Amino acid sequence: MLLGEIMNRLRDETVAGSALVELGDLVLIAEVDQMRDPHGETQGEYVSGAAQRFSRSASDEDWLQLMTALEKSDAPAATCFSRMVRWSIERDIADLQPGQAGSCGCGGGGCGGHG
Repeated sequence: MLLGEIMNRLRDETVAGSALVELGDLVLIAEVDQMRDPHGETQGEYVSGAAQRFSRSASDEDWLQLMTALEKSDAPAATCFSRMVRWSIERDIADLQPGQAGSCGCGGGGCGGHG
């Protein structure tokens, strides 16, 4: 599957939510649940937004790390998805830290400051 196809499919929150469950990574699911709650999002909304935030805001270094991981992966679609979600979670955790300036990196897409 091409990266563009993955990104397009993840725009659908139902597909994104299913993809999260299919990964079978209980830690990642728990992290998503923790981060989606303050924004009032479903799992699907959060992970769909996470992929879009990565696409929009990841640095060249982040993309290079993703491409390197994909080259080494036996399951590139799962690796891509997981990395994008974890990248977004890391940024959201930083945004929730006391004393941090700024807000989440979503660009205000529709959930009262996230989306």
